[in-house]
Amino acid sequence: MSIETAAADIREEFSWLDDWEARYAHIIDLGKANPPLSDEEKTEETRVRGCASQVWMVTHVEDGRLIVRAESDAMIVSGLIGILVRLYSGAPLSEIEAFDAKALLDDIGVTGALTAQRSNGLASMLDRIRQDAHQALAA
Repeated sequence: MSIETAAADIREEFSWLDDWEARYAHIIDLGKANPPLSDEEKTEETRVRGCASQVWMVTHVEDGRLIVRAESDAMIVSGLIGILVRLYSGAPLSEIEAFDAKALLDDIGVTGALTAQRSNGLASMLDRIRQDAHQALAA
């Protein structure tokens, strides 16, 4: 699936949610559905720096597509991870750097409601995904 297709699905899903409380509850539900990483995958190398909560992200490439898995110890961050995984996991490497995730997150009403710390953490997770995709393309 392309990133644009995943983004359209996410926009459609969030369009039915009328206010921030409904969006927040949905994001929490996405986090609850996010599969956990194993204890062995939660290392200093997989930890995402810049997040107020603990976040670990594991990526690898299959057939030119980035596979993203991640976990956090905070419910809202787990939900944000759920959105990012749906958006980027399985996406072609060539699409990842060009896609503006901030615009999508603005469109669905997420970024305006996040604290500065959560926004910084979200930016760190996005940077990590872009860096991993860039490194895979360069290899």
